[in-house]
Amino acid sequence: MSLSIGIVGLPNVGKSTLFTALTKKGGLAANYPFATIDPNVGIVDVPDERLGKLADIVRPGRIVPATVEFVDIAGLVKGANEGEGLGNQFLANIRETDAICEVVRYFSDPNVMREVGRVGDFVDPAGDADTIMTELILADIQSLEKQLPRLEKEAKRDKELALKAGVAARLLDWLNEGNRAATMEMTDEERAEAKGLFLLTMKPILYVANVDEDQLGEQLAPIDGVTPIPICAKVEAELSELEPEEAAEYLADLGLEKSGLEVLAQAAYRLLGLQSYFTAGEMEVKAWTVRVGAKAPEAAGVIHSDFERGFIKAEVASYEDYVALGGEAGCKNAGKLRIEGKDYVVQDGDVMHFRFNV
Repeated sequence: MSLSIGIVGLPNVGKSTLFTALTKKGGLAANYPFATIDPNVGIVDVPDERLGKLADIVRPGRIVPATVEFVDIAGLVKGANEGEGLGNQFLANIRETDAICEVVRYFSDPNVMREVGRVGDFVDPAGDADTIMTELILADIQSLEKQLPRLEKEAKRDKELALKAGVAARLLDWLNEGNRAATMEMTDEERAEAKGLFLLTMKPILYVANVDEDQLGEQLAPIDGVTPIPICAKVEAELSELEPEEAAEYLADLGLEKSGLEVLAQAAYRLLGLQSYFTAGEMEVKAWTVRVGAKAPEAAGVIHSDFERGFIKAEVASYEDYVALGGEAGCKNAGKLRIEGKDYVVQDGDVMHFRFNV
């Protein structure tokens, strides 16, 4: 299961600096609007200390962490829904991602160009976030205004489309009142139909506060009901150039336990209702991403679709038991290696081995 996150924000809030640091991939970080035109894409390993502890037990040939795809998208400006800045090109790039990570400027820098011809130390996080949300809402209104006539026409011939057309009409009214699509009350069936409308404001949103170094660790005021994650893009850039031991020391000096990447990746997993389970053997120790609430056959299907169809059973040990008892043999001897069937609900950190017919 892949996870794709679009990094968005107004021009010059530190998106590209953060992207470059997180992905350790060269990119253009410049002090003028639209320095990023085409989206940069980087695949990032999700830090998980549990992988190392499992590897210490089984001594695998390799360790394979879960991954997140970050997409650095050009800065959005007021009027984007009408074509200002990069307009629809920007909005189309967001539609391809699973979630939106909005970078909001909290840092002070008198030399940063906030808008064309305007520089200064002033910061207005809530106002900046409101500008972007307004553009996303307006873009969704335009999208529904185009989709709705066709849906209503087709619903007269195909009654199965009636629910989707009805949800689209309600959402259009809701958006016109200035609300995000995701906040409208819907049944599970209606929400499933709404996903097929491909609305930007249906996507989960994380807010990253690009702060000065002395603001790290501060509790920030919520934006749109969501507490921003404080990350200093400059610190992340420095961490990306250090060896793991040096990076750990640097974080400790800053009074931090985790890097911004680790905090962001874990927050994204929670936001999207995802978790990791592990497979451990001589060839590799690997983290697999699966939704919270997934049953064992679905977890097997993440490895290969044939495994889900041919699922027979799973041998399961909790991560805690696996580490405490020294691996599979220790769990088996202690009665902690369970045989689970198709109805077993996977737990975060499960160490699993599947049996199946192919």
